[in-house]
Amino acid sequence: MPEPTPRVLVADASLPNRRLIRELLTAFRHCELDDAANAEHAFERALQREYALFIFAIDLPDISGILLDRFLAKVYTKVHTGAVTAPPVVFLSRPEDAAAFRAAQSDARVRGQVPLPLNLDALMNAAGNVLPAKGTK
Repeated sequence: MPEPTPRVLVADASLPNRRLIRELLTAFRHCELDDAANAEHAFERALQREYALFIFAIDLPDISGILLDRFLAKVYTKVHTGAVTAPPVVFLSRPEDAAAFRAAQSDARVRGQVPLPLNLDALMNAAGNVLPAKGTK
């Protein structure tokens, strides 16, 4: 049976950022992508499907992306019984989020940060540790 395509969940209030992340990752990485404009919708999506990677903006309109990740880390394996842990997470951050990101780094699932405005090299490096390159499955 073929292995399922890895899924990525992106939560960011910025539609242009979400579109750019979708275009870049689906062009160069073997993955499918879902996105949400706020933490509430991201939480709902994460409970509906299994994901290989979360990409959350630290500054979301309703709660912080870090808090969203902590909530999901607590419930993910209860909903997705085949998962051993919640997926790794990459945070989209602005310079003013530096202290919050440093505190979040203590979690082993944190794979890094992507500076905003969106740094495409940083995004590809962070995702490349989790998602296979196109054509290599």
